[in-house]
Amino acid sequence: MHVSFNRRRVLVAGASRGIGRSIALGFAAAGADVALCARGLERLEQTAAELRSLGAAVHATPCDLADGDAVTRWVEGAAAALGGVDVLVNNASALARGDDDDGWSASLGVDLLASVRASRAALRWMPDGAAIVHVASISGMQASPRTPAYGAAKAALIHYTKTQAAALAGRRIRVNCVAPGSIEFPGGVWDLARRNAPELYERTLGGIPFGRMGRPEEVAQAVLFLASDLASWITGQTLVVDGGQMPG
Repeated sequence: MHVSFNRRRVLVAGASRGIGRSIALGFAAAGADVALCARGLERLEQTAAELRSLGAAVHATPCDLADGDAVTRWVEGAAAALGGVDVLVNNASALARGDDDDGWSASLGVDLLASVRASRAALRWMPDGAAIVHVASISGMQASPRTPAYGAAKAALIHYTKTQAAALAGRRIRVNCVAPGSIEFPGGVWDLARRNAPELYERTLGGIPFGRMGRPEEVAQAVLFLASDLASWITGQTLVVDGGQMPG
């Protein structure tokens, strides 16, 4: 079966590299027009150029997802530029690792509240039958001793997915979540760990039954499925994409 998003209007938060970039590219390749945001202007413009080369109409704006007003402005500007919102993908993380107040504030502010705020702003632009997909983590589904704030924020996002799905069911707006395991890409957390913390990298790799780290495009494929008509009877669910890492 072929997944098509021909001329559908898709917003992807945190889309300049890694998982977010792959999600944006996947939608553009499937025919969507895409609005994206990220903090870094240079990478954002590079990704926007890649999307345009696939024939997508693109709206790219720098945005600090920790800033609630900036999130709202991005959504409003993107929705106005594209003429509405058919799909919203919240792919945002502060990647906070500490158990101090700064780590908790960053995790809750970006990993959770950015998704809440973007959803709130997008809803008035969404027709009935639209879709929201949040990107969480398997850290939100099990103990996360190295990243307690990150894990707790992702757990809250998974719970919010269910609540939001129930609240929006009357409008037939589906809300789902993807929980990736360890995903490796240039400059990402696990690429840096491979070079700078090889013991942690090898220990984590040893816990993945498939014997390798995941790839961003594998998460993107799950997001596209959940946003597509192929998942028309799926809402309030969290799809784990981890090569068996969590049960393993």
